[in-house]
Amino acid sequence: MHFSTEKSRELYERTLGVLIEASSSSSRGPANFSRYPIFMERARGSRIYDVDGNEYIDWMMSFGALPLGHAHPEVVEAITEAASGGAHFATATPVELEVAEMIQGIVPSAERVRFANTGTEAVMAAIRLARGVTGRPKILKFEGHYHGWHDDLLVSSNVLPPAALGLRTDPVKIPDSSGLNRTALDDTIVVPWNDLPALERAVENHPGQIAGIITEGIMANMGVIPPADGYLEALQKLARGHGILFILDETVTGFRIAPGGCQEHYKLSPDLVTFGKALGSGLPVAALVGRAEIMDALQWGGVLHYGTHNGSRIGMFAARANLRVLTRDNNASFRHTWTISKRLCARLRDLFRNQGRAAIVQNVGPMLQVMFTDRPVIRHYRDFCQYVDRAAFQKFVLSLFPFGIYASPSAALHSIVTLAHTDEDVDLTIDAVSKALQTAA
Repeated sequence: MHFSTEKSRELYERTLGVLIEASSSSSRGPANFSRYPIFMERARGSRIYDVDGNEYIDWMMSFGALPLGHAHPEVVEAITEAASGGAHFATATPVELEVAEMIQGIVPSAERVRFANTGTEAVMAAIRLARGVTGRPKILKFEGHYHGWHDDLLVSSNVLPPAALGLRTDPVKIPDSSGLNRTALDDTIVVPWNDLPALERAVENHPGQIAGIITEGIMANMGVIPPADGYLEALQKLARGHGILFILDETVTGFRIAPGGCQEHYKLSPDLVTFGKALGSGLPVAALVGRAEIMDALQWGGVLHYGTHNGSRIGMFAARANLRVLTRDNNASFRHTWTISKRLCARLRDLFRNQGRAAIVQNVGPMLQVMFTDRPVIRHYRDFCQYVDRAAFQKFVLSLFPFGIYASPSAALHSIVTLAHTDEDVDLTIDAVSKALQTAA
């Protein structure tokens, strides 16, 4: 293995010494230490720098947690101001109320707002709330969707051989981890996504038992897979018709697809919505919002949701600055990210087509992913497992690092356009992709 500096060698050896995997924060498996720039030291705007001083255009953006890019001046100023006045008060703060009211002004269904630290925690609260309010035990989730690492929903979220999945009419529930509570998945129903008849059958087969249906607005755990036309609206109608709560997990899509997230973009009215990642602009801030008649069950611990760091003061300052920038000038940041993404995706598609490579680019607004496949479109989890060449994608991304492009080598993740990205970043990226493809040819 070659190291360009003694610093990177030292850090690598220390990492091995304490048995930490480079990608431990992403839950997507270990990175290739020999080729992956695992030790990043600083970042600003659209650029990130490793310990050896190498500069990269960052299209990973902390798995979607940085809608403004790295170290946005207003977020940095807000964090500094908050830290100088005290980190934690163990009581309500004015900024917490202000951020909650900002969310209410942005998110259509946010009659009540509850803060947490991560998307996982927000989803855990949503699941408990749905069961408590309805008095029903079961939760329905979809194949390939990831809703955090807690036991109840940690199933059928990883890429697996198609033969292991069972029939679409009766999917095999495959736990994603050892160490789960042995009965945790007993009340979890798994259904193929973008398949309305399969969803209808599952609801009919469990009459009066399902507390909530939880879904990503855009399937973001298998690259980028948009919902079929009318699918989410039909899901919502089906849930309402059976007294089932519609839980929209916007941990990934919130404050990125549109100011009001997927519920605004697809004109939905979910009962509960979870947020994380982009809300805190790099700090651990999450939220659960929803209809008052449901959320009010959290009062005084009727449905218990505690957390010492919920609504953390410094996180609230960062979230307030973040939301101010995102919504400034009539939501100009969202128009920017959609425009940059449209240009990047179009040029990538042209490049792959001209190079004769079997690859497609799927995106919804600023979320995009290259998929090495001979299929014209990937519509769901089973398509992804069967037809997407993940090894080819990893090889492709790793070949971009020497050309100064930083993206996730996992085909199941995706790239992210932020307010910090520019037309120049697109030009430099396309040039790097072209060079990498020529080198690999």
